[in-house]
Amino acid sequence: MAKKERLKVRTQEASARVKNFDEVPFGFNEAEAVEEASRCIQCKKPTCIDGCPVNINIKEFVRLIAAKDYQGAIRIIKENNSLPAVCGRVCPQETQCEEKCVMLKTGQPINIGALERYAADWEAANGKIEEVKITPKLDKTGKQISVAIAGSGPAGLTVASELAKMGYKAVIFEALHLAGGVLVYGIPEFRLPKAIVKREVDYLKKLGVEIRTDVLIGKSYTVKDIFEMGYKALFIGVGAGTPSFVNIPGENLKGVYSANEFLTRMNLLKAYLFPEYDTPVKIGKKVAVIGAGNVAMDAARISKRLKGVEEVHIIYRRSDKEMPARHEEIEHAREEGIIFNLLTNPLELVGDENGFVTKIKCIKMELGEPDSSGRRSPKAIPGTEFFIDVNTVIPALGTKANELLTTNVEGLKLNKWGYIEADPETGETSLPGIYAGGDISTGAATVIAAMGAGKKAAKAMDTYLSRE
Repeated sequence: MAKKERLKVRTQEASARVKNFDEVPFGFNEAEAVEEASRCIQCKKPTCIDGCPVNINIKEFVRLIAAKDYQGAIRIIKENNSLPAVCGRVCPQETQCEEKCVMLKTGQPINIGALERYAADWEAANGKIEEVKITPKLDKTGKQISVAIAGSGPAGLTVASELAKMGYKAVIFEALHLAGGVLVYGIPEFRLPKAIVKREVDYLKKLGVEIRTDVLIGKSYTVKDIFEMGYKALFIGVGAGTPSFVNIPGENLKGVYSANEFLTRMNLLKAYLFPEYDTPVKIGKKVAVIGAGNVAMDAARISKRLKGVEEVHIIYRRSDKEMPARHEEIEHAREEGIIFNLLTNPLELVGDENGFVTKIKCIKMELGEPDSSGRRSPKAIPGTEFFIDVNTVIPALGTKANELLTTNVEGLKLNKWGYIEADPETGETSLPGIYAGGDISTGAATVIAAMGAGKKAAKAMDTYLSRE
């Protein structure tokens, strides 16, 4: 009997989706979810769980979907993950749980992400969200113990949900006017709808998590203020929001946006709905995005959807093989007509008499011999300079730590890159009662990695608070 092939998730046709911001993958329907879950062989040693940063019992929830017990499946998932609808959409399962799936030996790992999304969406559609019984943790005076969380990104949300389920009063302080951090300002609507993030945040509120928006820790309140207000511990999960640039001539020309600014304007201010929302981004007919990570793909794919844009380029100095973005995102970008200028390095941005960018000067590259780590460094090929006509340039080259909070806390140790030094297993920093996790301690990483750090930190914080 031939083994069934892995089911792909149906998507909008590329010709249709470049004209809207609706979610690209449709997700499994019930028949597809049951068929895909039934492919799981329920191996005795489910190595897929080892690949999950938050240790979801993947084997069991997949079994329950195959048995059509969707309520049971989402219950199992939520034992370890309070953001299943988010993870089912944006986590890189192909390099985590699916990479450990035994079925990978056949080239057909179980589509774990799509099944997680199905369970989460089924719960929302059927109104079956179960209440979690929580026993408040009280101090000696009978008052519930309060813990502060700086930042409402994936790490902060995870810490808050875990501590809330343990019985603590978890209070999140978020600098922006919407909770979700990078989930709302960094990821496009067509990959992760804002309504999905709100749904997950609302679930945390039902657990007792309090979210205070428009509060910037480091400015609105200092870390000292937080403890003086009665909070017994603090988790710092503010991400790494300072953009990196190419550092080439012309980078200060008009029409050049950091990917951070571009995505924030598009997502949080709804600039993609101009003129309905009067927060536009001035963008020309030809756009170039420098970089080839997930953020670069997001910026390029958003640009492709904007009115008046005719041509979008990805400029990357290495080859197809080295692109760090998820394979799915690269595939979708190509389907949508993004032009990939690989083995190409930008040298200079050229502007007109009014200071607007008009061209990007590039040079062709080749990859040298592998170094000790196996990575091949790109080298310029003399005499291969050329120009690409552009009206908008978006450097998407990663981010750095924001120093507003980190450099104003006496005794808080930072590493040479400015990130908080935190124990990777506990999130403990150099200061008692202060923990950190996610991008502010590791540099830019994945949503699920930040969530994994949040889970570990919450457990360590519980041990610390119980001891105190």
